[in-house]
Amino acid sequence: MPRKKPDVTMHSYGLYSHWERESKELPQLVKITAEIKAELDVEFGYILRIRNARKSRITFRIEHPPFKDPSGRTAEPFAGEYTIKSSDYRFFLGDTIWAPVEDKRGDWRLITWIDGEKVADKTLTLT
Repeated sequence: MPRKKPDVTMHSYGLYSHWERESKELPQLVKITAEIKAELDVEFGYILRIRNARKSRITFRIEHPPFKDPSGRTAEPFAGEYTIKSSDYRFFLGDTIWAPVEDKRGDWRLITWIDGEKVADKTLTLT
């Protein structure tokens, strides 16, 4: 029997409460917005609700304004992979602002794929 196509909806995007990356709990939405004031420790991103994709592979990338990494080179986009562990799954993709704030301002494009198919693409602007 053919596998069902994943059902993906963007549950929310914008400004979130602080998130503990090791926690199973996702951050709480503070405000739906595509424009976020760049301040230290501000958490931003989106939450996807994903159904019918258990054991599928999520690939994600965050394209950000040019800033320097600890070695002094321009930082590459953030990227990673994750395996979906349940049939009804919520996935948070986002980041938080760290010092210096000035070089984090601009467009942050967040992209998610499931098994190679793009399922979400959202640009948030830090001002």
